[in-house]
Amino acid sequence: MRSTLSPSPGLRRRDWLAAALLAATPLANAAPRTPIVVWKEATCGCCGDWIKHLEANGFQVQVHDGGNTAMRAKLGVASQYGSCHTAVVEGYAIEGHVPAREVRRLLRERPQAVGLAVPGMPIGSPGMDGPAYGGRRDAYAVLLLQRDGSNRVYQAYR
Repeated sequence: MRSTLSPSPGLRRRDWLAAALLAATPLANAAPRTPIVVWKEATCGCCGDWIKHLEANGFQVQVHDGGNTAMRAKLGVASQYGSCHTAVVEGYAIEGHVPAREVRRLLRERPQAVGLAVPGMPIGSPGMDGPAYGGRRDAYAVLLLQRDGSNRVYQAYR
């Protein structure tokens, strides 16, 4: 009886091995990464940690050091929603330490909105959750910023 893992008579052994290696390579089956552009200050460590969080969750991040305040204003995000970094993904503004899960939800649901914001820098949010914070987690809300300047809670984290 012939093994199902043996190369067929029509394939050379090296062709069969190359095909097997390609099929086993994670990149062969990887989904495309979602591009997101981030503006932050060059020295901000928590911004870097938030970027790592995005990358670990399937985003391809392009970073600009500086300019987040100007970009926030350009995108129509009021200063009261401000944080230490501003991003744009598929036309939506992302302000502050928004979890990747909520960014993905935003891109699935596609509401008529400016984007999402986590005002300030709440401890326990992505990028503000490292060992330096000793496991502390403050309650915070991800806000959906409406085009009329209002907001609503998109997701509460307790």
